[in-house]
Amino acid sequence: MKSMKIKNKTSNFELSRNAALCSGIWPKFLGLMFSGKSGRALVLKFEEEIIISLHMIFVFYPIDVLFLDEKKFVVDKKENFRPFTFCNSGSKAMYAVELPGGTINGSKTKIGDKIEFWEF
Repeated sequence: MKSMKIKNKTSNFELSRNAALCSGIWPKFLGLMFSGKSGRALVLKFEEEIIISLHMIFVFYPIDVLFLDEKKFVVDKKENFRPFTFCNSGSKAMYAVELPGGTINGSKTKIGDKIEFWEF
């Protein structure tokens, strides 16, 4: 699996340089389950814009999540998503970007910001 960079294009802030793309059903289901707190980010890609449901079952540390529409604009966000909890995006989204806890606050990323990501 290739590494990806994630950047808030609106603020020119690098959100991650250690991300992976998950587009299949199984990789999206597993997400960060059973992983150590490594600072790794995940981009979960869905086939179309939907209300995205996420779980933190067997993820033992809090994370931040950005929900992006098909054009990669932030339509919702979840900060400090705690272990063994669930959440839904407040708007339809095509991507869920799972980031280390504190990334949204530290980068001042907000709804409406444009996010870009690419493999290297």
